Amino acid sequence: MIDRRSFLTGVAALVAVRAAGAQPTRKVYRIGILGLGATSDIVGPQPRNPATHGFLRGLRELGYMHGEHFVTEARGAERRPERYPGLATELVQLQVDVIVAPGPMLPALKQATSTIPVVMAGAIDPVGEGLVRSLGHPGGNFTGLSLQGVTVAKRLELLKELVPGAAAVAVLREPGTLGVWQQAEAAARERGWKLLSLEVRDAGEIEGAFKAATAARAGALLVISGGSLAQAGRIAELAARSRLPAIYSLRTSVDVGGLISYGSDINDLWRRAAGYVDKIFKGAKPADLPVEQPTKFELVINMKAAKALGLTIPPSVLLRADEVIQ
Repeated sequence: MIDRRSFLTGVAALVAVRAAGAQPTRKVYRIGILGLGATSDIVGPQPRNPATHGFLRGLRELGYMHGEHFVTEARGAERRPERYPGLATELVQLQVDVIVAPGPMLPALKQATSTIPVVMAGAIDPVGEGLVRSLGHPGGNFTGLSLQGVTVAKRLELLKELVPGAAAVAVLREPGTLGVWQQAEAAARERGWKLLSLEVRDAGEIEGAFKAATAARAGALLVISGGSLAQAGRIAELAARSRLPAIYSLRTSVDVGGLISYGSDINDLWRRAAGYVDKIFKGAKPADLPVEQPTKFELVINMKAAKALGLTIPPSVLLRADEVIQ
């Protein structure tokens, strides 16, 4: 005689097994990641690049495990802007679920796709560059984080603390940064400072811009960086050679020899980009996700660069620094 309890237990177990077998396989998302440097620095579950590492940490904090819930398709430009369009097209052709990319590579993605969600990990001026319709209502396939939280006026004020005087401040800028340039003009006009606009369309014009700054006897340099981030080392070198104290928006420039930077914490922006990816995976449309601005900022000073320029950093500025590189 079959024991009724054993029989029922067996039936329940069989039903459970069949139900489990009928469950659909959980989707493993594919995340495209673009980087300015080497591909080897942004691949895998423990990438060497601090920003990419911060992004994956943000995903882990939201419960996503690399290899179980998602995999990455990483492509690095090796600091060569001419590679941006090809890499963007490559990720689009792979039909990844979402792409995360830094500011300089976003215009190439705009040309490459109007359907794959793109999370901006620090666009310098997303409205001015035509990436989104507005910060509150992006309206397309782009959303994410902007670098606009730090006003350019703050950088000008810091620069004037370092280099007071009537000499003009040269402003090295690129197409697509018109909105930031207009902010700089308004701040300078209000404070009675002179600015010299040096617009460069490509890397080949950078050296000529420095010659123009020297000829105009500019006293300092403000770098409004978009795609020229890939030329950070060269710009820092030319600023030193031209004896121009320069302030940058990102610490990347200070790490490669620049004098001072004040701007967004890029690693934190990439960590926060994970939140956008999570929302998109859960069904949200980029068009409906407002673009956020930075919440963490850092002031970084390179004392070696200051010494080479014969520049004394005021104690009031040193005390406010988040990091001083000796």
